Amino acid sequence: MDLKLTKPICFFDLETTGTNVAKDRIVEIAIFKVFPNGNKESKTWLVNPEMPIPAEATAIHGISNEKVANEPTFKQLSKEIYKMIKDSDLAGYNSDRFDIPLLAEEMLRAEVDFDMKSMVSVDVQTIFHKMEKRTLEAAYKFYCDKNLDDAHSAEADTMATYEVLLAQLDRYPELENNVKKLSEFTTRKQSLDFAGFIGVNEDDQPIFAFGKHKGKTVDEIMEKEPGYFGWLLNADFPLYTKKVLTQIKLSKLNNKLS
Repeated sequence: MDLKLTKPICFFDLETTGTNVAKDRIVEIAIFKVFPNGNKESKTWLVNPEMPIPAEATAIHGISNEKVANEPTFKQLSKEIYKMIKDSDLAGYNSDRFDIPLLAEEMLRAEVDFDMKSMVSVDVQTIFHKMEKRTLEAAYKFYCDKNLDDAHSAEADTMATYEVLLAQLDRYPELENNVKKLSEFTTRKQSLDFAGFIGVNEDDQPIFAFGKHKGKTVDEIMEKEPGYFGWLLNADFPLYTKKVLTQIKLSKLNNKLS
């Protein structure tokens, strides 16, 4: 089965220095781009993270400080990577909760105005967990009857994720072969930022999804406690979360002026 596409979709995978979206960095990124006409394009980059790679991370993906010492930084690669994905939807394995948020952080640090407004995302892990609840290696064996010998190689994981999604569409007739529908199926909860700090209530108003103001609207807290906004911008929150909050504040100011 082939994917029914109205625009390109980029399957991608990251290997990183760790799992903290706000602090950790990419050391490898692989992108497998599928076009509506069936054409495919693949690219993998090693990345100098400009920080030490912890031994426990190297033990997982095999990428050491020495291996990336002479590789370009993400900022040097950012325009090339963004050019490849900017016209596409995105897909990955656990991508909604980790890969996309971390990619967004790296893009914003590189001063690339990354935004998901014109994209949807498909998280193949969510389909797998809703249907079978296993790991990527198990998913590859279960759906494709193949062993994932190079697990935690970004390129191998990316290709396996693509093959698993095609096999899922073959296996589950109730899954619609439509990227937007797959995105809706794999979305766990509605949030305005990737990290899930800013949610949406029943009236489609932005709300805080954490902390002492959990459940309260962002507009209400900005009005009653303006210092909270300043604290958020200076605290250790993801850059994309700060970008969303800033957009909400600017929208509120523009509405007052109009």
